Amino acid sequence: MTATRDKGFTLIELLIALFVFAILAITAYRGLTAVTQARAQLDRETRKWQALERFFARLDGEAAQTLPRAVRTANGIEAPALVGSASTAATPEDVQLAFTRNGGIDAQGMPLPPQRIGYRLRQGKLELLRWTAPDSAPYNEPSVDAMLEEVSEFNLRFLNSKLVWEEQWPPKIPDASLPRGIEVSLVLRGGERLTRFFSLQ
Repeated sequence: MTATRDKGFTLIELLIALFVFAILAITAYRGLTAVTQARAQLDRETRKWQALERFFARLDGEAAQTLPRAVRTANGIEAPALVGSASTAATPEDVQLAFTRNGGIDAQGMPLPPQRIGYRLRQGKLELLRWTAPDSAPYNEPSVDAMLEEVSEFNLRFLNSKLVWEEQWPPKIPDASLPRGIEVSLVLRGGERLTRFFSLQ
């Protein structure tokens, strides 16, 4: 009788199998990492565009409720119903855009007092400012909420009664208390530029 050879893998066969398994594992890991990164990027993009949609929808609603009501600043000086500029240092309230809007209706159906709100770009964030009352008494500091992040530019233009664009409001040549509309242009850090027009009249 002849001795039968035990069936099994040789050491070389085992090493080859381990090598092939390692290559497959690395390939699968890289594929999974790529899918995970793509999903995370997609989630970030989705959140970004959703935030932009909410911002423009909010501003559209507020612009439709703008009131031609002048206000008193903290130092007692009367400020226009709407002030706007490309520079945060150019307006009395240290904002790029500030205006008075209808306060809306409370839960009992009673009208609420007018609100003073503002927008400004600071350190890459587009902020919403809300004052507790239209007339800023001493120490009436606004609440500040970040509406958008990673914003490089927040540019404004104002359409006057003669349908001419103004770079600031009120314009140097006196016009109506409110512009006919506002053009808002955002430049994001990724390079995207978005421009919207909001009618006030």
